[in-house]
Amino acid sequence: MEEISKDNARQRWLPLISAIFVTTLIISNIIAVKLVSVGGLIMPAAIFIFPISYIFGDILTEVYGYARSRRVIWIGFFCNLLAVAAIWISINLPAAPVWNLGAFESSATAQKAYAAIFSFTPRILIASFAAYLFGEFINSFVLAKMKIVTSGKHLWTRLMGSTLLGQLADSGIFITLAFYGAIPTAILGKIILAQWIIKSAYEALATPFTYLIVGFLKKTEKEDYYDYRTNFNPLMWKE
Repeated sequence: MEEISKDNARQRWLPLISAIFVTTLIISNIIAVKLVSVGGLIMPAAIFIFPISYIFGDILTEVYGYARSRRVIWIGFFCNLLAVAAIWISINLPAAPVWNLGAFESSATAQKAYAAIFSFTPRILIASFAAYLFGEFINSFVLAKMKIVTSGKHLWTRLMGSTLLGQLADSGIFITLAFYGAIPTAILGKIILAQWIIKSAYEALATPFTYLIVGFLKKTEKEDYYDYRTNFNPLMWKE
């Protein structure tokens, strides 16, 4: 399909797509403090929503190109950083004497419970941020390059190819940085493999949904960007 200039694109839906991407990322990091057991597998509660950020990351790159996706990835990073800072400040602010959430004997008890749930360790934060940046940029880069190689055909190959590599990087980096030395190496590998398979399967099942959104956006936005001349430096901000 012929490339359509960015300057001529209407991009009415770009803010909404970006907002969904960033929101799912922030929610994922907040609810990830809870571990759940599904079919005998232990994983963060965020497993059901985090892959959505990859789905919308694919949509951003496929329709609007790598440069715009790169900017949204960095916006997501800084918004997540802001959320972490806000949570940290709220934990360290003194609790009001009347605050007990209706379930605790005192505000001090409520404060301890609040801090226990929302506290972040530096190691977990570094692991989370590193995994996010590497995973998302690999995902976007691979999809953009595959779109050129496939001449815009066979969208499913780009969706799955980019997801398999991006999710592998995300799961591998996060689990390794967060838990290496704390749990046996053999178990680390099993956790990485389980999360990688589940996240990838999630996106595979969502492929028809992704096709619908991509088709709708390309038609209404009149945009189908090919990254022929794109600078793929992940540290750039300018499109």
